[in-house]
Amino acid sequence: MKILVTGGAGYIGSHTTYELIDKGYEVVVVDNLSKGFKSNVHPAATFYEVDLRDEKSLENIFEKEKNIKAVMHFAGSIVVPESVFKPLEYFNNNVYSVEILLKTMNKFNVKTFVFSSTAAVYGEPKTNPITENDELKPINPYGDSKLSAELLIKGWAKAHKANYVIFRYFNVAGTNKNGKIGIKGEVLTHLVPVVIDAALNPEKTMNIFGDNYKTKDGSCIRDFIHVVDLAIAHIIGLEWSIKNNKSNIFNVGSSTGYSVLEVLNQAKKSLNIEIKSKIVDRRPGDPAILLASTAKIEKELNWKPQKTLDEIIKSEFNFRKNWSNK
Repeated sequence: MKILVTGGAGYIGSHTTYELIDKGYEVVVVDNLSKGFKSNVHPAATFYEVDLRDEKSLENIFEKEKNIKAVMHFAGSIVVPESVFKPLEYFNNNVYSVEILLKTMNKFNVKTFVFSSTAAVYGEPKTNPITENDELKPINPYGDSKLSAELLIKGWAKAHKANYVIFRYFNVAGTNKNGKIGIKGEVLTHLVPVVIDAALNPEKTMNIFGDNYKTKDGSCIRDFIHVVDLAIAHIIGLEWSIKNNKSNIFNVGSSTGYSVLEVLNQAKKSLNIEIKSKIVDRRPGDPAILLASTAKIEKELNWKPQKTLDEIIKSEFNFRKNWSNK
């Protein structure tokens, strides 16, 4: 079965491509390499350096790659603070690209769409853990753009008798065993890579944004999931949708919350390394707690995360200590 993976040169898309190929799927990767790295693309995948907003080039790929069964869409802009200053860019990249992709799928009669969404669609939750039925009230343009894309996908599926699976991520980290793919880039925004970067560079001091939240130790609490667990969830969702001709939306997390200070202390313990840190002012828009309810995905897809925070940290450390920006 042939699957088209957008953003397959990026972090989550590349890991999902590796898992797909390990399971015997044929994979076509489309990525404009604006954020991704060609070195992340699985050598057995067919790769096209194309921007999804280039409708003609996208159509050419579908024309050339006959019998694409489904699309898994990971490409997009994801940095919350950046979205506040670049809302037009975020909507163009995260919504318009989906419109062009769905339009092209219609033309080539591809009826299954798996979408990489985010917990940011919930905004500042009133209760935790967050369920899929909780209020959708984003507090930044990134979350707004992802929610807009979700609504577009749902409308498309209804109008064209197609199916979708939408996954709302919490905090994704870690790498697979080959140690060659991961979050590449000099500017890091995710907690675990930031902690590891400080562990690898003794001259660096990690910032902890706020210590006066209403949490057990004053720092923000987040839900962490290993990227391989996430990739496997996507494949299970893909197969479920195709087999049952159904659509659904799932949170993907661990249902276990760790504070920023707990992640920092776990890294010190797991790696046996001292890591310098300092408390700084809160970041605007950071909720105190974001914790996923995974009851729905466990029941519907029979999926549970397998990897621990210790494994996440060690795999991220092993990748980052050997990574070079190539």
